[in-house]
Amino acid sequence: MRNVLAHRAAVVGASAMLLLFPFSTAAQADPVTQPDSTTQLSADALPAELVEAITRDLKISPQEYLDRAAKAQELGSYAEDFRAEHPDGFAGAWIGLDGQPVVAVTTTEAAAKAAEAGYTTRIAPVSANGLEKTLSDVNGWIAGLPKDVASQINSASIDVLENRVVIDVVNSPIGQALNLPTLLANVKVMLSPGGGGPVERGPLGGDTYITTVGELPKTPIGEISVCSLGFNGVDDSGQSYNISAGHCNPAEGQPSPVFLPNHQNVDDSQQIGAFSHSSVGNPADKLDYSLIKLNDAGVQAGLDRPAIRGANGTALQITGTARPVVGAPICKSGQTSSFTCGVVAADHVETQLFMADGSNRVINGFAGTACTLAGDSGGAIVTGTLALGITSGSNASGAPNCTEANLVLAPEGGTANLGIPVADIVAAAGSGLQVRTIAD
Repeated sequence: MRNVLAHRAAVVGASAMLLLFPFSTAAQADPVTQPDSTTQLSADALPAELVEAITRDLKISPQEYLDRAAKAQELGSYAEDFRAEHPDGFAGAWIGLDGQPVVAVTTTEAAAKAAEAGYTTRIAPVSANGLEKTLSDVNGWIAGLPKDVASQINSASIDVLENRVVIDVVNSPIGQALNLPTLLANVKVMLSPGGGGPVERGPLGGDTYITTVGELPKTPIGEISVCSLGFNGVDDSGQSYNISAGHCNPAEGQPSPVFLPNHQNVDDSQQIGAFSHSSVGNPADKLDYSLIKLNDAGVQAGLDRPAIRGANGTALQITGTARPVVGAPICKSGQTSSFTCGVVAADHVETQLFMADGSNRVINGFAGTACTLAGDSGGAIVTGTLALGITSGSNASGAPNCTEANLVLAPEGGTANLGIPVADIVAAAGSGLQVRTIAD
């Protein structure tokens, strides 16, 4: 959600979920070739602002946050192998609210296998394959509806915890006429972050950048887009990039310039590079991401470091990459709302976005419960100290702060954010792109 453009998502499909929501945003690839690293920092190495956000938003200790993040990645790997071996016996996997991993199965034989591996099991009537087939059928039906009808359907999702497909419909005359069930999840309200903590000099992921179609001095202030830097990356030729959101590029497909804002004199802002690629619902990858090709000034400013931060926060070192697992703890870094934390609510979300020109595009990502505001787009999402994704959208983009967003959205299940898996971005981008980590 850059702060000058927003579109409403009408259809959401998730392969596993803990909540339902409509997103606002401006707008899969093959498996990532870069091996995932799951090495984490120690709890005492986390910046003070992140520690504050973890204890405030998640109500757990920093060490438990790291432990749950690591446990989620272990569960994700196990579930992938287990599903391949038992395609009809696997019904889902998640990290419970108590931090324990759970594997859902359809047979006692499959349950015995998972239990033998040390996992808590739950018997479910429908396999993950069966639920995904039903979801595909439902989304196909929604796609065929007239736009004015389809726009009244917020989401069609798989609730892996209850082993069912749920359709969330707008409480409107058209929505009521569809006579479909609505589910509002009971999600804990997140509180807004405070400031404080020593600030490291130089830009990092989560800090502000601005961009414009034309020359900066000739662009009215209201037409300058504001987004958040994401993860720093490098390709196999040594070229440095910052990985951000595709919809942050105001001229899709064009190399719009990117600047670090000079708050005293915007026209004197330093250019740190330009968009070399941006994708918003491209049929080839269905992602929302961009690559900002950094110039010498961008590199010299410090955007070759494996670190992120929230506004006014200390640096958090990135130790590796991860994939979304339902229930895994996450924290996002953005220039508007700083560090906020939550959990992965859905590991796969398919969102239909209606564009300003009347067209619609499909975005694939994952859902989380961290409060995210306008201007946070492109910012980094971590699980533990692992790079997980880039912020794409939120149901709170119009809110002035997280406190108000939480109060207003509490009856609808709380705040929700849409992330784009960094592993999918790396795979789609090619050219040997890798997220910078301290292991490099």
